[in-house]
Amino acid sequence: MPTSQPTSQPIYPNQTSNAPTLSFYPAANQDGSCIMVLPGGGYGHLANDIEGHPVALWLNTLGICAAVLLYRHAGGGFHHPVPLQDASRGLRTLRAGAAERKLDPTRIGVMGFSAGGHLAATLSTHFDAGDASSSDPIERVSSRPDLTVLCYPVITFVESCAHAGSRRNLLGENPSPEVLVELSAERRVSPQTPPSFLFHTVDDPSVKVENSLLYGAALRDHRIPHEMHLYEHGPHGVGLASGNPNPQRNIPALTTWPIVCANWLHMHAFGTGAKSL
Repeated sequence: MPTSQPTSQPIYPNQTSNAPTLSFYPAANQDGSCIMVLPGGGYGHLANDIEGHPVALWLNTLGICAAVLLYRHAGGGFHHPVPLQDASRGLRTLRAGAAERKLDPTRIGVMGFSAGGHLAATLSTHFDAGDASSSDPIERVSSRPDLTVLCYPVITFVESCAHAGSRRNLLGENPSPEVLVELSAERRVSPQTPPSFLFHTVDDPSVKVENSLLYGAALRDHRIPHEMHLYEHGPHGVGLASGNPNPQRNIPALTTWPIVCANWLHMHAFGTGAKSL
């Protein structure tokens, strides 16, 4: 993969240090599409070295521009709704700046891993059309992703398969029943939810596979185009499943997921696709 460094920018004007940034990775043979990548980390840290930077470089090989959002989280003392505000702002920033970056504003997606998958699914079910009266041109555009890729995502906060650590970091010790439902993405799917790709391992020991199954069932019920790939075995947090600094997470059987994902993206007019297996 290429090793060029991205250009980073703050997503809010006049922001101070330790604030959220968007790192943009232009593709050498870009086709106008772009995906915002949200690394996981249980809303307590960000696994950018596994689920951010290398993922952006992989997307570049497909002709897709990428942008890694380093959003705020509990590790810095931030809780809901801050991560969602950051994700919304990041998506709007890409769409508002599409002409400058030679992007198609109708082909901007989001991709999230683990808790980043929860944030991606939350954005995909809580977007808005923008504020046409805002003095900020970024805030005038829609925050709706045009498609969603969810990798071993946290989805629900109300079912028995909920990931307790992510829920606690995002919402604190005693969230209200109403906010738990509001932030359970399977409860928020609508006919306007973007097409989605999901990848999970059946025996994921950290985020139960039922999370993906719940979201997939909701997508099916609302007739949203989607594709789901379940693998029999594999640990949590594998990223691309190759080149991982933790050798136990380099799982040969799982290295097919980026291939099938690339072909799904291509089917939705994102990138060049990958060679068939």
